[in-house]
Amino acid sequence: MTRERHYWLVKSEADGFSWNDLWKSPKRTTFWDGVRNYQARNMLRDDFKKGDLVFFYHSNSDPNEIVGVCEVVREGYADHTAFDPGEQHFDAKSDPDRPTWYMVDLRAKEAFKRPVTLAELRKVPGLEKMELLRKGSRLSVQPVSKKEWEIVYELGMDGERAASPARGR
Repeated sequence: MTRERHYWLVKSEADGFSWNDLWKSPKRTTFWDGVRNYQARNMLRDDFKKGDLVFFYHSNSDPNEIVGVCEVVREGYADHTAFDPGEQHFDAKSDPDRPTWYMVDLRAKEAFKRPVTLAELRKVPGLEKMELLRKGSRLSVQPVSKKEWEIVYELGMDGERAASPARGR
């Protein structure tokens, strides 16, 4: 039996690694490293599957906004940055034989025609339960329901809902 596609949102600070950094890279692919929260780690390790779709969200920017769509192209594997003392996300307690931290590979699939801001999302019916909008929700990796995906995708594509990847284009 084939697993149904899942939907996600990942956050990145635009001045650290932006959508444009990914979109303009030669293969439009990157590993999503540096996640150091156990709940987010578990999602990367256990739940992100090849073919899942991911919103790319600029956090800690002005404004905070969803700017594009990525696809998972490699499922969870050990985050090598945890083992290298020269890396920003080094974790001396992480062991390559029993890794603590995981990452996935994402490929930029589609840039939004227009960014969808956090302020706008807060006003949209149907998104009231979206994890991103929950008070105190700070995870850098979050699930998105199929219904939420379709609503946000339509907003980002400026009304072109029929072309939504969630609808199997």
